[in-house]
Amino acid sequence: MTPDNRPDETDAPEAEVGEQHGGEQPGGKRKPKPKVKKRELKAKIRALEAEIAETRENVPDEPLYGLTPRLEAAVMRALEQERLPIIPRLLRPLHPADQADLIERLTPEQRLTLIAAMGATFDADILAYLDVTVRDELVGALGEEDLTRFLSALDSDDAVDLFGELDEEEQARILAALPAKDRIFLEEGLNFPEDSAGRLMQREMVVVPSHWTVGQTIDFLRTVRNLPDDFYDIFVVDPGHRPVGELALSHLLRSKRPVRVSDIMRKDFRKVPAEMDQEEVALLFRQYGLVAAPVISEDDRLLGVITVDDVVDVIDEEAEEDLMRLAGLGESDLYGSLWGTTKTRFPWLVMNLLTAIAASLVIGLFEATIEKVVALAVLMPIVASMGGNAGTQTLTVAVRALAMRDIDTRNAMKFIAKETLVGSLNGIAFAVLVAGASILWFGDFEIAWIIAVAMVLNLVVAGLAGTLIPLGLQRFKIDPAVASGVFLTTVTDVVGFFAFLGLATLFLL
Repeated sequence: MTPDNRPDETDAPEAEVGEQHGGEQPGGKRKPKPKVKKRELKAKIRALEAEIAETRENVPDEPLYGLTPRLEAAVMRALEQERLPIIPRLLRPLHPADQADLIERLTPEQRLTLIAAMGATFDADILAYLDVTVRDELVGALGEEDLTRFLSALDSDDAVDLFGELDEEEQARILAALPAKDRIFLEEGLNFPEDSAGRLMQREMVVVPSHWTVGQTIDFLRTVRNLPDDFYDIFVVDPGHRPVGELALSHLLRSKRPVRVSDIMRKDFRKVPAEMDQEEVALLFRQYGLVAAPVISEDDRLLGVITVDDVVDVIDEEAEEDLMRLAGLGESDLYGSLWGTTKTRFPWLVMNLLTAIAASLVIGLFEATIEKVVALAVLMPIVASMGGNAGTQTLTVAVRALAMRDIDTRNAMKFIAKETLVGSLNGIAFAVLVAGASILWFGDFEIAWIIAVAMVLNLVVAGLAGTLIPLGLQRFKIDPAVASGVFLTTVTDVVGFFAFLGLATLFLL
């Protein structure tokens, strides 16, 4: 009530303002529309302010290099609470490589939700940084319109890599929708063998004729819009578009404008044939410290350029491949499916089972000896285990040296002799240690010297096998990283058991 005891109109509940005379108040005036309750409006404002504050708290104003735990947690909360509109702002400071890391950590369902929430802000470069398994999964879920847009935005080498993962029908549909220039690059790129320089190269490069001057070249660089985002060298070509020289930007900028580029270019540069394997390309860059190298066709025409950032990816890929093959895996299965991972590991385990059976057969030959001298059953795994570990050390060095072309026919014997000597010295040292341990354990000097001799023999054989097995496989054109481990395990187990139990049978029974 107001002071004059009259009802205050502002205190009347909204429900009492009913419809009268078709929505009109007495006196013929139309009643105002019902107002939104202030309490609900304030609650919405507070919720929006809290969301803005949270976003500002988790998103820095400057670009980030590295995915922070706080930002990752903020994105996860946004996905769980279905607050998708704030995701583009959360991800905006991240480099495409860091956005790829975030996508890899999500479940398949969350990945698709995140990409849908990013919409037009999704950077095509993210696809170039994704793990192959995750990228294949996303490519299969993306529509043709999105794929076409991403292929046009990517550098030519990344576009060819992504396009090659599609099936033929999808490739045909996307080619029809692409501009003629992009279509030609993709079709030509797929004509080169997989893992070759032709697949690795990018078509974006700077090429000038040999008769130009430094001034003309600088003016060209300043005026042309469609230059590559990053480039280190300028390639000089003759009228037949064959590379005749290479000009570093630093050398160009230090020269006077009237000087011809043919007078200051490097003529002793390295050319990469388009058919060269990417592992050979990586070795070429490593051997000569290259930053960029031109890729040429069979008739010596300039096709593209390979830059050091692409070679770093190749080195990483080849190292991972060798590491995985030593364990019997085709590729990293961190993001693979449960069934796919199980299926790829099964054949390798079967092969190891067969080698274990071979070692068990050797043990079975000396069953009577083991029954009479129980200590042999306790000590014999030591000999086989030490031989296996010593052989693996030598094998790792050998496989890596072969991959880097550090071993050839000229120094192979030197390497074999060195590793055999290392095995002998380690064998003697550990023979003393294990013999002393066996005396303290069982108090039997005969068993002590038998296990000592067996240890020396097995470590010498391990050194020999660790070098000869990969060298032999390499000679027969078999990848040493694939099969060396199985053969080495078999040799060290069989020799270790046979030497130890054989000596025990001769001298203890």
